[in-house]
Amino acid sequence: MNIIPLLTLALAQPAANQPVPLNEIQKRNLSCVAVFAIVASEQERGVISALDYPLLTDRGATYAGLIGQQIVSETGKTKEQVRQDMLAAVAAQQEKGREAADAYEVIEEEIAQCLPLLDAAVPPPPKPDLNQCAGILQLAYDEVHDREGLSKTAQDLKTLAAVLDSRARDKMRAEGLSGQESDILLTQSREAMLADAKQKEAEGQSSDLDFEHCFTLAAPEDKQRKYEH
Repeated sequence: MNIIPLLTLALAQPAANQPVPLNEIQKRNLSCVAVFAIVASEQERGVISALDYPLLTDRGATYAGLIGQQIVSETGKTKEQVRQDMLAAVAAQQEKGREAADAYEVIEEEIAQCLPLLDAAVPPPPKPDLNQCAGILQLAYDEVHDREGLSKTAQDLKTLAAVLDSRARDKMRAEGLSGQESDILLTQSREAMLADAKQKEAEGQSSDLDFEHCFTLAAPEDKQRKYEH
C-alpha cells in the first residue's frame, strides 16, 4: 500500500501569509500520523506484527485529516506544506526504525503513546457483543450462500457463525438461561441486526459497529487475549 494516499487531507482553511513554526505538540501529532501510516501500510500487506494493533487504515486517515486541518489553522501553512511535513515525519520514523537494533520495538513504543491520542480524536467504533456477533456472522453466511452457494467464503463464515453461536449459548447457559431462552435472545439479536442494516442501507449509511471484533471473539481464547487492546 502506498503511504501517500493515506495522508491525503481534506483541508479547507486558507493559509496565512507568515506560517509559524511547528510547536512540540504539533510535531508529536505529526509523528503519530507517521506511525499510524506505517502500521496501516503493514497491516494492508499482512505483516503479522502490525496485526497486533487495531486496524488503522480508516481511523489513521481520519486522524491525519484532523491533525492536518488543525496545523493549517494554527500555523497558516498551506495544505501542500502540511502534506510535506507529514511525509517528512514518515521518512523520519522509517529512518529511526532502520537505525534501531529492533525496529518493531521502536514502533511498539511510539504507537503505545499515540493510540490514546487516536482514541480521543477518533473514537473506535462500538464493539458488538457475543450475541450480536453470532447474528452478524449468520447473516453474512446467509447472504454469501444465497449469492455464491457453498463457496470457500461461505464455508468459512458458516464455521465462524457456528463457533460464535456455541460460545453465545455457553455464556447464556452459564448465566442460568435455558436453551429456549437462548434461542429467543439469539433470534431477537439477529432480527435486530438485520433491521438495523436495512435501515442504514436505505439511508445510504453503513453500520458503525466494529465487525472485526467478531473475528476476534471467534478466535481461539489465547489469540483473543493477544488481540485485545
